[in-house]
Amino acid sequence: MLEFLGSVTGSPWLYGVIAASVLLDVFVPLLPSGVLVVAAATAVAGTTATTATTTAAGAADLPDQARHAAESAHVPEILALVLCAATASVLGDLVAYRMARRGGDRFDRALSRSRRLRLAQERLGRALAGGGGALVVLARFAPAGRSVVSLTAGAAHRRAKEFVPWSALAGLTWAAYSVSLGYFGGRWLGATWLGTAVSVLALFTFGTLAAYALRRKAEDAGDGREAGQPAHSA
Repeated sequence: MLEFLGSVTGSPWLYGVIAASVLLDVFVPLLPSGVLVVAAATAVAGTTATTATTTAAGAADLPDQARHAAESAHVPEILALVLCAATASVLGDLVAYRMARRGGDRFDRALSRSRRLRLAQERLGRALAGGGGALVVLARFAPAGRSVVSLTAGAAHRRAKEFVPWSALAGLTWAAYSVSLGYFGGRWLGATWLGTAVSVLALFTFGTLAAYALRRKAEDAGDGREAGQPAHSA
């Protein structure tokens, strides 16, 4: 797979697949969009190393200059990966936000069928109310956190200007982090399955920590709300 990704690095077809995967995983969180972004960045790191080796072989007395030249040549591809993933992330968030905002009773009925999603929405809604937009960025890394945030914002009829800037920051942060993991992991460990696996593991580890932090924030918000409720007399 890495060899294939390396052969199509820079191709519009590759960016199209990545954009579609990232856009759609707001509705199907099981899609491996993060893994695909990391693998593509690892493949770019592999082509960088290959280019540097080939160039240095023809100019053995200038290996450092050859390496820097190879790295500079692939900067546009790295930036394109980040912008592609971030743009698709924001567009997917907006689609989910608009669907939930316009869904009305139909969305509420669909949500009520999933106890797990309903509880997650309630908890995250409390967390967002207490923690502000910064939690939107954190939720982008948590499994299904992006979906819950976008749907919650739409269902709660939050204004677009309150949601979109944080969604854009979340998408850009996630994309830059994922691409950086893949690229630097590929440079340090090699553009192999090992390098990709370590980078993906780091991505999922951070996602797990983000999910834990969100749960704690939601629980604290829920406890605070309950503590603030007046006691009812018998």
